[in-house]
Amino acid sequence: QLASDTAVLFILATGVTFVIMLGGIDLSLQSMASLSSVIVALTVARFGYGSFVLAVAAGALAGFLSGIAHVKLKIPSFIATLATSGVLFSTALVISQQRSITLGDADRSYQTWITGNVAGIPNVIIIGLIVLAVAHTLQAHTRFGRYSAAIGAGEPAAYASGVKVDRQKIFAYVLSAGFAALAGVILAGRLSSGSPTLAAEMLLPSIAAVVVGGTAITGGVGSIWRTLVGALNSNDLMRAKVI
Repeated sequence: QLASDTAVLFILATGVTFVIMLGGIDLSLQSMASLSSVIVALTVARFGYGSFVLAVAAGALAGFLSGIAHVKLKIPSFIATLATSGVLFSTALVISQQRSITLGDADRSYQTWITGNVAGIPNVIIIGLIVLAVAHTLQAHTRFGRYSAAIGAGEPAAYASGVKVDRQKIFAYVLSAGFAALAGVILAGRLSSGSPTLAAEMLLPSIAAVVVGGTAITGGVGSIWRTLVGALNSNDLMRAKVI
């Protein structure tokens, strides 16, 4: 149970790691995850597995719009993403009619890739490991990862070196919202429901996981592995607080 809970927090924190490494912040994570759960709950009966793709695509679109607002309109990232959070939360409230939506028995059959297990290992943990592998590859073995660190360490120098800073930032916000949507999909599967407030308490823990893991809040320094360690520590602290 502890590992499964940590996996969801880690997935949320993974996306925002890229944004923080760039020197920005994303305050729309919890709203995106909650909206994603509502989208799944409302559409899984009609679209089946396609509802999961729809939810993640909605996240990517929201991240793209946040990135455009920050980069093209020159709005500070915390203001742009806070505004996006409000829009996403309002959308979730409207389409859910301000209620929690429980999945029916037939709909839950589509959730086995989330709630099942392989050789005794919960699928949620396997999904978290896949996210870790993908994120590590992006950060350590692609130009995007190298440029993210360079921009966070010194944006003017990155510009002068020919790095397409705007493109890198927009992609980081797309990743952040996309991973948040994936976390919402997993929460909907684990809890067999969608709600506009499902992930309302997960914003600060996800950002704390990044910072506690050692990623500099000012950008330029950090890694996905540090975020994993931070997620483990943050989840332990949350459980201790509850106890």
